[in-house]
Amino acid sequence: MADEPWDDNDDADGAGERPGRESGTATKTRTRTKKPALYRVLLLNDDYTPMEFVVYVLERCFNKSREEATRIMLHVHQNGVGLCGVYTYEVAETKVALVLDLARRAEHPLQCTMEKD
Repeated sequence: MADEPWDDNDDADGAGERPGRESGTATKTRTRTKKPALYRVLLLNDDYTPMEFVVYVLERCFNKSREEATRIMLHVHQNGVGLCGVYTYEVAETKVALVLDLARRAEHPLQCTMEKD
C-alpha cells in the first residue's frame, strides 16, 4: 500500500523526511496591532438652536450627564465650538450623523463635525 497518495512514507530517496519540510531554527514573528486613529466630535455654535436642545443632544447621543452636557453646551455657546468626545472613525461618523439627523428632524441648524485627533 506504499503507493497510496496519502501515504507519508513514500519517499523517493528513502531518507524518511517529508518533502517540503526544512530543518533549522524556528523563529516566531510577532504581529503588532496598530491602534486605530481617533477622531474628535465637535459641536458648532449657531444663533438659532436652543440651548436646551443642545443639552438634549449631548445627553442622548453622547451619554453625558445633565451637568456635563450643560457645561459643554455653555462652552460651545461661549467659544463657538465644543468637544463632545473622542472616538474611532466609525463611531465618530455615526455620532455626527445621529446629531445631524436629530437637528434636522427638530428643524434646528445645529452642526456637528469630526476631525482627526
